[in-house]
Formats: sequence, structure tokens, C-alpha cells
Amino acid sequence: MERMKELISLLQQASEAYYQKDTEIMSNQQYDALYDELLVLEKETGIVLANSPTQQVGYTVLSNLVKVRHDSPILSLDKTKEPQKLLRFLGAEKGILSWKLDGLTIVLKYQQGTLVQAVTRGNGEVGEDVTHNARMFSNLPRQIAFPGELVLRGEGVISYSEFRRINEELGEGEEYKNPRNLCSGTVRQLNSEIAAKRKVQFFAFTLVHAEGAALSDSKAQQLQWLRSLGFDVVEYREVDKDNLLDAIEAFRSQVAHHEIASDGLVLTFDSMAYSQSLGRTSKFPKDSIAFKWADEMAETTLRQIEWNTSRTGLMNPVAVFDPVELEGSTVSRASVHNVSILEEMALGIGDTIKVYKANMIIPQIAENLTRSATAEIPAHCFVCGGETEIRRLRDGKALYCTNPNCQAQRVQMLCHFVSRDAMNIEGLSEETLKKFLEKGFVRQYPDLFRLERFAEEICSMDGFGEKSYTNLIASVEKAKDVELANLIYALGINHVGLRNAKLLCKALGNDLRRVQTAQPEELIAIEGFGAVIAHSIYAYFQDPQHLSLLEEALPYLRLKAEDLPKEAQSRAMDGMTFVITGDLHHYANRKELAAYIESQGGKVTGSVTKKTTYLISNDLHSTSSKQKKAQELGIPMLDEDAFLERFGKPAAAQEEG
Repeated sequence: MERMKELISLLQQASEAYYQKDTEIMSNQQYDALYDELLVLEKETGIVLANSPTQQVGYTVLSNLVKVRHDSPILSLDKTKEPQKLLRFLGAEKGILSWKLDGLTIVLKYQQGTLVQAVTRGNGEVGEDVTHNARMFSNLPRQIAFPGELVLRGEGVISYSEFRRINEELGEGEEYKNPRNLCSGTVRQLNSEIAAKRKVQFFAFTLVHAEGAALSDSKAQQLQWLRSLGFDVVEYREVDKDNLLDAIEAFRSQVAHHEIASDGLVLTFDSMAYSQSLGRTSKFPKDSIAFKWADEMAETTLRQIEWNTSRTGLMNPVAVFDPVELEGSTVSRASVHNVSILEEMALGIGDTIKVYKANMIIPQIAENLTRSATAEIPAHCFVCGGETEIRRLRDGKALYCTNPNCQAQRVQMLCHFVSRDAMNIEGLSEETLKKFLEKGFVRQYPDLFRLERFAEEICSMDGFGEKSYTNLIASVEKAKDVELANLIYALGINHVGLRNAKLLCKALGNDLRRVQTAQPEELIAIEGFGAVIAHSIYAYFQDPQHLSLLEEALPYLRLKAEDLPKEAQSRAMDGMTFVITGDLHHYANRKELAAYIESQGGKVTGSVTKKTTYLISNDLHSTSSKQKKAQELGIPMLDEDAFLERFGKPAAAQEEG
């Protein structure tokens, strides 16, 4: 009984953090293990406490959003990690196997073709009205060609690429831990502008009700019908006992490259009549089951906690352990994320820990078997010896080095300055920059343009030589011709990624002096900016040290505006919207192709809609969801050769081609 009470308390704390505060105090794997332990104890004792999470769904909603009671409860799913259990569940029936997307479940209601309500899952009985935000979802139709009342369920998600972009602009210490938390926090905002900027997407997975429609009994055909109305639907495969295991493996092979976060698969019966005949338990529907990837677990010994100091002074703890094989690769390190998690896991050097790869990708500590709690929070930075302090951030307590002249911070700032999307100076790795700092060749970024003063010393360094030095100086010289947006990004202004730097420069006429003197109200007026970004830019250029360093560097630089045709000329792709899918041959990657399209006035989006002008794919016979959607909407498709023939390509791509 005491252990059951302890488990219930731990699970409730985790649910409160997850559903109410959009944070995580334990991994999904840890939560599942505690939940399963509680289930076993309840079966063994025959006792189920009233507040047990095995008898509830989710956590009580608590916010300023209007609460709405669902017409029918949204139950959680029973789960398994055993493929054979899925086979037994399916039996001789036909089924639908789909991604279990890791976002925020939302119920949509349309009347007379118009979206009238969007409600979050909440605790399964009561959710929150987020209609104002759903209308801003990047791929959700506001109007559909169906006059009756339509109710459907799906998942609100934010893609990995969008997650990385947003975190980059939020700044260190303010980042969201994963796309699920970001999506939940975004959809539940009171200001719909935030949802619009963060490109939330919606993927339908169940048709609940369609007034007056003569619908097929097949769930697969119902999903196709929703797709015909303009909805994106979750990727799925039609399965039976003969191909179910192959389908599971096909999904497994996509995990590492899938753009939307998922925490497993869902198997449900294709026949709606059969599904409805099965009914439900008090907690689970009987027609569906969740399949979670069986995390390959390894036991090892914690040998060290490293504290890596970033350019803002944030010190990130990293667990270093005896190497183990997981999911086909050797791992020996895992991020602990922050001080709060370090304390909650009671880590200590020499502890026996269990590690796994979350979603088969990211190394994580699943459990600390020893729980010695002997790991010390350093009082001084390991690099500079400066005092540290603990600050409370979004996801808990974090450690900071308080010394602004810390060499570790300076190294990371210089690494950012020379990075590809910033000044793009090749030949300056982190290790090389550390050596240059130690020898006094470089103190701040303007010194990078004066390296000729140390030519003899650099050439005599281990691993360098005259040829390496010559290549480095050539790269520095090339970097002096820089677009203003790349320079602004290189400065490392908090919340200003490359995208925001481009928006800033475009709004202020690519004029550095205007950027330096812009007032907060002028910055807030820039499309896509808010008070936080505006204040960060304004504060940066109010700092005399920042201004002094920039003035010191400017004589070496040849600033240029973004290399675009003159405004008076009509650009080749003005007003066009493109979607890119699959592998590319002529361009290095999708990012390079997207940059070229945008330079010619076009726009690149992540999903196909009625507004899409062209879908670019080198496999025109692919059955991907994007190409199916393009075919359904009559969107023309181009392979790379056809695109280049029609729109040309930048000089760099021509040389490579």
C-alpha cells in the first residue's frame, strides 16, 4: 500500500507537469515503468485507490481558457511493446496501423462548412476551447465543402525543423525540451498570433460524426474522405495478420528521419461497425491499442558529469558512462538537461544506471539504480574559475557561470560567429579557436580579421603548417564580403536566428545604422517580431561594449544587401508557393533549394494545400502523403530537372552541376 501511494504521487506530479505546465520531470519510459508497476500491484492486491491514474485519463485542466465538456470521453489507449500482442489483438480482422503522433489531441467541429469549435483533449472529459488558435493552423481548412455538422479528432503537432527554428529564436535557457511541449504551450496560448507564427499543423486520425453523409464502414475510406475535404490525415497502412509485422518494421525504419515526433504506433480495426460493437472499458476503448517501440536498454556505470559552458554562460550537465551498444551504435554520453533533472535522478559518480535511446534516436538515462545523490553542483566554472549561480528557467533550475570573460563562453561565441550561416569562415574549429585564445592570437571576434600578425606562430602550430594557414586567411578574406543579415546573426543576439536577422534587415532597408538605432516600437512593428525579440535587439545595441566591438570589426568588412534582383524587376517566382519532398541531386539539400526559391520571390512551405503552386519531387511516382495530396488537389509536380529548366538556378549550383 505504501508503494502504491508513492507511485500514485509520483505519477500525479509527472502528469501535472506534462499536462498543466508543459514541462517534463521524467521521460516517457520512466512514466510507463512506474505506471506498469502500479498496475501489477493493483492486480496483486485487488485494491485500486480512488486517485489512481490507472482510473483517470490525463490531468485536470487548469488555465484561463474556456472549459468545454466533450460529447463523448476521449479515452487513452491500452499499450504494448510486443508485436505478437498486436497480432493477437487483430486476429482475422483487417486493421489500420498509423503513427501515434506526439502532440496535442484536438477535437474539431464544423457546421455549414465552417470551423466553429476546436477543443483540446484535456483530461478526456473536459478540454479547453482553442478555436482561435486552430484557425491559425498552417494546414487546416477553415471552410470545407460539406454542409452538415462534421466532428473529427486529430493531433496538433509542430515539426522537428520548426521546433529547431523556434528554439533557436527563443534563446538559451528558454528553449522547449521537445516538439510536444512546444505544441502544447503554443496551442494553449491566449494570443492566436503565436500559433500562426509557429506553424502548428493538424493531422486527422478519426472521423467522429458526419451529419447526413453516406459513409463507408471502412476507417481507411473515411480517412480518404476527410482527405478529399482538404484535411491532412495521419500516415497509415492497411494491415492484416499476414502483413502486420512487415508494416511495423516499415514504420520503424522511418523513425529516425520522420519530420513529426511520434511515440509509437496505433492499431485499430478497419470496420467501424465492428469497432463500435466492442465497446470500451472504464479507461480504454476496445477497438484500438497503442504500440510503443521496445527501448533497447543497457546497464552501465556513471563515470563523470561534465558541465559544458555555452556562449550565454549556461552550464549544461552531460552524463559520461562506460560505453554500451544501443540500436546499432555505441553510446557513452547523455544529456541530463538541467540541475533539476540531475537532482531528481539522484545521480552520483559510480552509480549503476540504465540508458536507452528515446524514440530510438536520443541517448537518455532511464533509471538510476543506485541513487547515491553524490553528484556535486559546481560552485565555480571548470573553465574560468568564476562563480556559478543557479537560476530558475522554464524547465527547472539551471546552472550559469557568472563571469562574462569566461573563455568557454568566448569560445562558443566565436564558434557561432564563424559558423556556416553566420560569417562562414572555414578552418576555425572549436579546438583551433581554443588554441588561438590560449596563445593570445584572438580575444574577441574583430581579432579574427587580424590573424596575419601571427602568421609565423600559426604556421608552426601542431597540425597547421603553411598551407593550412594560407587556406584559413583566404577563408577569412572571403568572409569579409558578407550580407548584413549574416553579420547580424553572427553577433549572437539572443532570440535572433538567421530568419529573424533577414526580417530585421529587410524591414530596415539593409541599413546597419538604422538597425543600431531602431527603437523598440519600430522593431515590434516588424512582421513576425514581438516584444521579447524587439527588446533583445534594442538592448544589444544599447550596450557600449557590443557597439565598440562592432565598430572595431566594420573597417574589415564589405557589407552588402541580400543578393536579390532590383525591386523594379519582376522576380521569377513572385507569388508562387512550393513544397519540396524527397532527395535532391542538383542542390546540396532542401535548405539550399528553399533559399534560392525565396531569393526569387517564392515561398516554401512544409505541406501541400490548395495554395501550393508546385510540388518538387524527383520521384513523381512516389506514394508519399504529400504527393497523394498534390494529386488530389491537382497541384502540378516538377522534378529537379524540370524545375531548373523552368526557373534556372543560382551560379553556385550551375558550377556544381
